[in-house]
Amino acid sequence: MKKEDLLLYAVTDRYWLNGDTLYNHVKLAIEGGVTFVQLREKDMDRESLLAEAKEIQQLCRTYNIPFVIDDDVSIAKEIDADGVHVGQSDMKAQDVRKRIGADKILGVSVHNVEQALLAEENGADYLGVGAVFSTSSKDDAEEVDHDTLKAICDAVSIPVIAIGGITKENVCELSGSGICGIAVISAIFGQKDIQAATACLKEKTLEMVNN
Repeated sequence: MKKEDLLLYAVTDRYWLNGDTLYNHVKLAIEGGVTFVQLREKDMDRESLLAEAKEIQQLCRTYNIPFVIDDDVSIAKEIDADGVHVGQSDMKAQDVRKRIGADKILGVSVHNVEQALLAEENGADYLGVGAVFSTSSKDDAEEVDHDTLKAICDAVSIPVIAIGGITKENVCELSGSGICGIAVISAIFGQKDIQAATACLKEKTLEMVNN
């Protein structure tokens, strides 16, 4: 994983499928410019999740896009995914690192400087910080203000991305925070034209990180 891979990080959500397939949605997002994909499906049985993970993984490999699994270390190991992303209520980062090995990507969600420093110490490759704006995608999301986001970026040496309620309209408000990219769900998968929405959001995100 390169820092640039984290510019536009897509987190999947079946809620927006409307009869289409997740594979098609992710393909459109990649063609629009997504640089990283996380499979996050909380309500699927293991067999279905495994099948979905294999399909999306193959798609990401075709486009040379990093692909990680949310929380489920066993599935990530079984399919040899590029890595795992965990939250504060999931398996501890140091335990995940032991299970996946040194050569896999480990992302950790954090909400404050203390959590960020601990995650870095325990082997995280990047941090997801949020929610930076109010969001309906996660019911239990804690909001993180701009000053805290900047303090986290200043405190760690690993890349930081922002998540939570980010849209093409507000992404530029994150300028100057020190993040290297954003993670989104509905700003991509909740749009009628996923490919066009992704391309627009990527352009605005590039503008934000370069300011």
